[in-house]
Amino acid sequence: MLRFLSDEDFNNHIVRGLLRRLPMLDIARVQDVELRGRRDTDVLEWAASDGRLLLTHDADTMIEFANKRTIAELPMPGIVEIAQDMPIGKAIEELIFLCIMQFRWTMGRADGIFTFII
Repeated sequence: MLRFLSDEDFNNHIVRGLLRRLPMLDIARVQDVELRGRRDTDVLEWAASDGRLLLTHDADTMIEFANKRTIAELPMPGIVEIAQDMPIGKAIEELIFLCIMQFRWTMGRADGIFTFII
């Protein structure tokens, strides 16, 4: 099963909905792992060190920082960017679909980062 870290600004209604539908899902929240208020680069480093895909609404800076990690050949499992205006139910369904698909590639360093924009 995939492991996620939800960014500080990520909609907690989506997180709760995912956990209601998939209670075995491993989602850590930035707020729960003492990363609240930390820089985006720190959040990405923590996610990478713990092998987690980052759930975010922040496409502007997170993707740029993730690309920089990849160029520097640092671990970067990936980012899932959910549009802030996407309905909560649709976001939950899309994330469940990603979980069900059980990505067929190895989580971790590859030739590029995995960025999913939903």
